[in-house]
Amino acid sequence: MDGHTEMSTKTRTSMRDKAYQNFSDLLLNSRIQPGQFLTQKELVEITDMSLSTVRELIPRLEADGLIRAIPQRGLQVTHIDLNLIKNAFELRLILEKRAIAHFTEFAEQALIERLLDEHQTVLAAAENGADKSLLEKAQLTDWEFHDTIIDFLDNEIISKIYRVNSIKIRLIISEKTRISPFSLTRVFSEHLKILNAVKARDVQAAEVALEEHILSAKKHSFETSFR
Repeated sequence: MDGHTEMSTKTRTSMRDKAYQNFSDLLLNSRIQPGQFLTQKELVEITDMSLSTVRELIPRLEADGLIRAIPQRGLQVTHIDLNLIKNAFELRLILEKRAIAHFTEFAEQALIERLLDEHQTVLAAAENGADKSLLEKAQLTDWEFHDTIIDFLDNEIISKIYRVNSIKIRLIISEKTRISPFSLTRVFSEHLKILNAVKARDVQAAEVALEEHILSAKKHSFETSFR
């Protein structure tokens, strides 16, 4: 492969990645709705990408389960149903239990202390009431906590699978079940239970606490999505 061809391939890959990120952001920001039908032309407009890039993007979105092609109707964004919730949370539990065991055994003490400090800071601030700014910080801290555990495995394949599944999880959660003034203390207390087990290097306790946390989130998602 000559230099020009290699550069062209990298450019196309970069454009596809950007289009994928644009689509994911629009989905998570509710600019695209679960179950919505889209044409290729509409996908070009909302992702702000060329038609050729979008055509290359579509197979990846289909493979990741984010859209599906419906004959005569176009492209349908994945819709939230019982199977999606069940399957997404089951995969999350499998991946994170493996990750938390590894994290508990090998994570640097400084990293564990940083995560503990971040959670304790948010909880302390919430005692005076949780405004929009604190809720946004809490949500980012929540996501970063789980991403950190997964990425500590240093396994690119697992991280990619987890990231795609996270899009589905966050789509399920959406605005209805994101961290709120009512759930912040519960969620962060569950995180602290996990982190305290990690700090004690107790793998079994960390796995149990993590499973309780994920099953709690799954139960809450079922109740909220089909109320």
